[in-house]
Amino acid sequence: MTDEMSSRKINSFQKQKNKQEMQKMVVSFALMIFFTLVAFALVMFEVPSTYVIPILLLLAFVQVGFQFFYFMHLKDKGHEVPAQIIYGGIFITVMVALTFTVITWW
Repeated sequence: MTDEMSSRKINSFQKQKNKQEMQKMVVSFALMIFFTLVAFALVMFEVPSTYVIPILLLLAFVQVGFQFFYFMHLKDKGHEVPAQIIYGGIFITVMVALTFTVITWW
């Protein structure tokens, strides 16, 4: 009887945890849709490019963060190696872009 009760507690805890995780993913998805709509609105209303480009880059970085942490599950335990590979790839990409920028403009 105690095994059955503890199993029920574990199942209800897991259901609650899954529900919270799904809520976070839905909110994250809604925010990404909102950021996309903001980006389209900025371009549609022909806001000067001096303002649009930094805002679009900021929105893009935030959306990439949402993608990594919520939809690629990098915030979960057991995903350290994929996270390190992705962060390493980002680091190498930034360094290559910085190198070509310096070579081009120097």
